[in-house]
Amino acid sequence: MQELQVNKESCFSVLMAVYTKEQPLFFREALQSVFEQSLTPNEVVLVKDGPLTEELDQVIADFSNERKQLRVIALEENRGLGEALRVGLDACSFDLVARMDSDDICKPNRFEKQVTFLKEHQEVTIVGSWIEEFSDCKEKIEAIRKLPQEDKKLKVFMKWRNPFNHMTVMFRKKDILAVGGYQPFYLLEDYYLWNRLANANYCFANIGDSLLWARGGYTMLERRGGWKYVVSESRLLKYMYSSGRINIAEFGINLIMKSVIRLIGKRLRHTVYTFFLRKKVKCDK
Repeated sequence: MQELQVNKESCFSVLMAVYTKEQPLFFREALQSVFEQSLTPNEVVLVKDGPLTEELDQVIADFSNERKQLRVIALEENRGLGEALRVGLDACSFDLVARMDSDDICKPNRFEKQVTFLKEHQEVTIVGSWIEEFSDCKEKIEAIRKLPQEDKKLKVFMKWRNPFNHMTVMFRKKDILAVGGYQPFYLLEDYYLWNRLANANYCFANIGDSLLWARGGYTMLERRGGWKYVVSESRLLKYMYSSGRINIAEFGINLIMKSVIRLIGKRLRHTVYTFFLRKKVKCDK
C-alpha cells in the first residue's frame, strides 16, 4: 500500500465542510473514517463554514494534534455549502479530490478503490459509488441508493435524478475548475455542477459497490422538503432546459413530480424514498 501513496498519480485531497448544526459525535466518526483507510489521503481540507460550537472545535483540535494531513480553513460567517466547497477546492493541493460529508462514514477501502479506478480510466472525470443508508447505527442498513455505472446511462438518468451520491465522489480538480467549480446554488450545488460537466462532455462513472454509510431517516427527509427545495429545483430545471439537457415535456414532468415530493409530509416522503427511490434492505440485526 505504501507504493500507492508515494506514487504521485495516487496523491489526493479530501474536501469537507462543517457548520455549527453538525453533531460532534457524527463529525468525529466521519473524520475518523477518512483517516482509517487502506489508502490514506495526502491531505484533508476542512472548511469551517462560519463559527462552530465548542464541541465541534474540540473535535477539530483533537484531529489536528494527531493528523498532520488536516488543513483547516475558517470562514468568518456561514456562506453555505457551495461557497465553502468553492473555497476549499481552491485550497486542495492535488488534482484528485474526494468529497466527504461531515456526518457520514467511509468504508475502509473507499479511497483505494476510487484512486485505482481513476488511474485505470483516464477518460473519467468523476467517479462515485452506491451508498448504504442507516438511521441509528451502520450495522442496521435500511436502504441502498444504487445508481447507473456507465457514462451514457448516467447522462440519461440525470435528466430525472441526481446521478451521484455527492458524498462519495472523487474527481479531477482541473476538470471541475474548467467549468467554473462549485458555485452557490441553494441545496443543489452538486447537481448544478454535474450538469455543467455533462454539458462540457466530461465523462462520468459510478463504482457498482457501496463505499460509504450515509445517515438517513426522518432527519434527512426533513431537510429535503419544503418550498425552498421547490424553488431551487425549478431554477435548476430551467437551466437544464435552456442548456438542452431536457426538453419541455421533461421539464414539466420533472417540475410536477419533484414539487409533489418536496411538499408532501415527511412520513409520506419517507415512503416514497424507501419504496420507489431506494432499494429497501431487510435487516435481521
